[in-house]
Amino acid sequence: MIKIGITIGDINGVGPEVIIKALSNSKLLEYFTPIIYGSYKVLSYHKNIVSNNNVIFHSIQHPGQAVEGKINLINCWEDNVTIALGRPTEESGKYAYLALDRAARDIKEKSIDAVVTAPINKHAMQLAKFPYPGHTEFFTALDDNANSLMLMQSEDLKVALATNHLPLSKVAAAINKELIIEKIKILNKALVEDFGYEKPLIGVLGLNPHASDNGLLGSEESMFIQPAIIECKKQGIFAMGPYPADGYFGSSIWRKTDATLAMYHDQGLIPFKALTFGYGTNVTAGLSFIRTSPDHGTAYDIAGKNEANPASFLQALYTAVDMVRGRTEYFSSRENALVRKVKKSAGIHE
Repeated sequence: MIKIGITIGDINGVGPEVIIKALSNSKLLEYFTPIIYGSYKVLSYHKNIVSNNNVIFHSIQHPGQAVEGKINLINCWEDNVTIALGRPTEESGKYAYLALDRAARDIKEKSIDAVVTAPINKHAMQLAKFPYPGHTEFFTALDDNANSLMLMQSEDLKVALATNHLPLSKVAAAINKELIIEKIKILNKALVEDFGYEKPLIGVLGLNPHASDNGLLGSEESMFIQPAIIECKKQGIFAMGPYPADGYFGSSIWRKTDATLAMYHDQGLIPFKALTFGYGTNVTAGLSFIRTSPDHGTAYDIAGKNEANPASFLQALYTAVDMVRGRTEYFSSRENALVRKVKKSAGIHE
């Protein structure tokens, strides 16, 4: 049974609530074994907020002790915690960091098959001395600074980012041919290995309005983006563009592609969330392990009101399971193909 690690996120936000609501459907336990990284006391507090749930936590010390068919819980701290619903505090950042760190060690040691992270608040994490802008950068550093990619995905739409949490004033300076080639390659690899595409078609957006309109509104498209697309095509990757972002989404060109590479955060996430909000998943592609999260934040404004929708968190769980299976099947088929090739070259007939 696949083991999915789940980090509790910010204890003052909706993370614990959506975890409880998602796992209240016992049918999920037929597909994977959940292991929550957090606190029994904190989850019990939030459980009292969620009405009509039958969630029971099974305490363990290590993923190796996880029991199939149960909701397993690793207590990452024993402290009595002050919960201040709806507010970012140093305490909420500290305990989110503790849970994240413990899950990170277990995913690194392959004690769990994937990790799904509940939302954190960047200000609270900074108060707790978390040294990264967000989850994506944290897991990238954990994986020996692998070349990673933020990929937002839903059933119909996949949008990846060339740059992540970067001020808009710094985006243009960060764009270059090598970066675009690297991100297209990571996206293509993830689509093939994790999502089962054989020859995915990737649409690449321009940086400037109208994709620079033949150089009238900027030069990044002709200097960096177009040459990167041409180079990727030479390497057998089906990449197209650069497309003007407004026309690409407005005229539904995106529906003809398998995934999209946007140049910066809001260029990709605004259309993604407008089209899929509440049912999307954030994937950190390019890592040696699998990490997903819901497409929403801590939602402090509704924390403690039993109003949080668990749909996106459920999708993050489903996506993690699908990616584990997809990656396993991909490498298994590759290994089988290699064995057949070796046997054939040795004159061994099956």
